[in-house]
Amino acid sequence: MPTMDDILEHIGEFDFFQKQTFFLLALLSAAFTPIYVGIVFLGFTPDHRCLSPGVAELSRRCGWSLAEELNYTVPSLGAMGEAFPSQCRGYEVDWNRSALSCVDPLAGLATNRSHLPLGPCRHGWVYDTHGSSIVTEFNLVCANSWMLDLFQSTVNVGFFIGAVGIGYLADRFGRKLCLLVTILINAASGVLMAISPNYTWVLIFRLIQGLVSKAGWLIGYILITEFVGLSYRRTVGVVYQVAFTAGLLALAGVAYVLPHWRWLQLTATLPNICFLLYYWCIPESPRWLISQNKSAKAMGVIKYIAKKNGKSLPASLQSLRPEEEVDEKLNPSFLDLVRTPQIRKHTLILMYNWFTSSVLYQGLIMHMGLAGSNIYLDFFYSALVEFPAALIIILTIDRIGRRFPWAASNLVAGAACLASVFIPEDLQWLRVTVACLGRMGITMAYEMVCLVNAELYPTFIRNLGVLVCSSMCDIGGIITPFLVYRLTNVWHELPLVVFAVVGLVAGGLVLLLPETKGKALPETIDEAENMQRPRKNREKMIYLQVKKLDIPLN
Repeated sequence: MPTMDDILEHIGEFDFFQKQTFFLLALLSAAFTPIYVGIVFLGFTPDHRCLSPGVAELSRRCGWSLAEELNYTVPSLGAMGEAFPSQCRGYEVDWNRSALSCVDPLAGLATNRSHLPLGPCRHGWVYDTHGSSIVTEFNLVCANSWMLDLFQSTVNVGFFIGAVGIGYLADRFGRKLCLLVTILINAASGVLMAISPNYTWVLIFRLIQGLVSKAGWLIGYILITEFVGLSYRRTVGVVYQVAFTAGLLALAGVAYVLPHWRWLQLTATLPNICFLLYYWCIPESPRWLISQNKSAKAMGVIKYIAKKNGKSLPASLQSLRPEEEVDEKLNPSFLDLVRTPQIRKHTLILMYNWFTSSVLYQGLIMHMGLAGSNIYLDFFYSALVEFPAALIIILTIDRIGRRFPWAASNLVAGAACLASVFIPEDLQWLRVTVACLGRMGITMAYEMVCLVNAELYPTFIRNLGVLVCSSMCDIGGIITPFLVYRLTNVWHELPLVVFAVVGLVAGGLVLLLPETKGKALPETIDEAENMQRPRKNREKMIYLQVKKLDIPLN
């Protein structure tokens, strides 16, 4: 019987229907950016100091400039290794005294300011920003700074739970249904988060967004790889992730125009409302329908694709059955990911590589600590580094394959981390260059693991396999801040040593996976188990069968 790849060769592997669907799903990929990295702007922490009504009144009476007010009333920086008293503590002074002069008002209270008592900020804080964030609105600083960490950890917990749970549902009940449900919940929770009255409700709706948003992004990735033909699959997989990078650039621009977090959150959520129109634009995956023994519905989708592409479907290809003759449709199970030896090996290696990619990708950004005061330009420039990574992938994976570029990118990232340990501080340009090389390498690895993950599993557990394995990057996202900041307290370069080790190990493990270049997506467990072997006999059998059916009878 013909496979889906055989049919696509006749009705179009990447014609009008696939291009239209890819464009629509690429918009979905770009819209995921504010949820994944939106904390940079939603949780931006500006310079701050204690709010004191007495200081404000004294400054107004004396006509101080901002610089004079800071010089006269804010504690100086703490000693080496201490926190910054200027941000979290203020002088325990009665600023309403009439005896305080306008020129160095504290001089009459103590000859040395360091002898004056300091206390917590009792009236809140003053923030040096023209916009707002959840930090400035809910005062998530000083003793409450852990609440910002909780905000980011919560969305990663949502990513983890949603990826596994919704991945199972998408393989059980279909890609399209789960995609639309995740879009609807994402849109509703995003709007509710923008109008939340307090931090608790913000946290709840952020968790809900995490539960559905990443799962929806990955379902979109699965859909587009199942709609296109073999020769285009790797390109659309990479460009789908490039759309995410384009979303990074767009987010920087929107955040610059809308510096207030509620308006930014609302604006970033609006596209999801429009995505509900995909109900009329994107059909169910015919590969999934075939795997579920729904051949009639699958043929209906195939004929729709052929019509949109202006092609006709040969009569010899209008008979579909799953390649495993079964009486019931195949229901995915988590055990299917570890039941057989080769798929079990694939699962373990992919899970480790997802974890490694997340830790290095986020960890390198945190550790590099981009210099400069313009958060928008810093974010914009760091996103630009990802475009060359995508270009290198497109130019290499079709000529060289998936496995070696993927392994090399992990090795380059690990080697760059190790090299950074030995570069002296005065060679800052070299440190930045090596850090960017590591960022480019791990970006390639991140995109490669998403591409190859979908190619190593049979159809009926493909979505489940991708979402379960990718859930490890959420575990990495949860622990990376602790890896960076805790280990830095021991030795500043220790996180880089850890990154180097895990990156180099990931590169070696990739070499144990089969090469998927030029191979059709496996439809059954047997095909996935035998990916190291060529399937020439099976392909030849299909070819001869089609030729025989096409011979007219006299």
